[in-house]
Amino acid sequence: MGKKRVIEKGETGARAEDTVSETLAAAGKQKFRDGRIYIYSSYNNTIMTLTDERGNVVLSVSAGRMGFKGTKKSTPFAASKVAEQLSQGAKLRGVERVALFVKGVGSGRDSAVRSLGAKGLEISSITDLTPIPHNGPRASKVRRV
Repeated sequence: MGKKRVIEKGETGARAEDTVSETLAAAGKQKFRDGRIYIYSSYNNTIMTLTDERGNVVLSVSAGRMGFKGTKKSTPFAASKVAEQLSQGAKLRGVERVALFVKGVGSGRDSAVRSLGAKGLEISSITDLTPIPHNGPRASKVRRV
């Protein structure tokens, strides 16, 4: 079976907003001016990651972690909210200039880039890392009837 956990009266479960704010509260540990932001936007979710110049992950935020569920995770509104949360974390860490690396085909790509620019981060470059097939797999043979 397993261990039984006793819940005391004052104890409550952690919500998604609490975990994101706790992550931002622990922000003062690393300070750097230049960073990289990786934006991965798929049909199902939008994930944004802040790294330093070497590529070490400092902060990662996704639409699912922000509390969006189901098809709402892939909307441009959710992507802009994720970008706001990430820019707050970047400001707390002293980041001023960022290089953006965008990957994926989701609808949140453009709104994430626009909201990062609107939040006061200086964007030095935008690079598209979306994989593109060159020639692709072998074509199927011609159908005979």
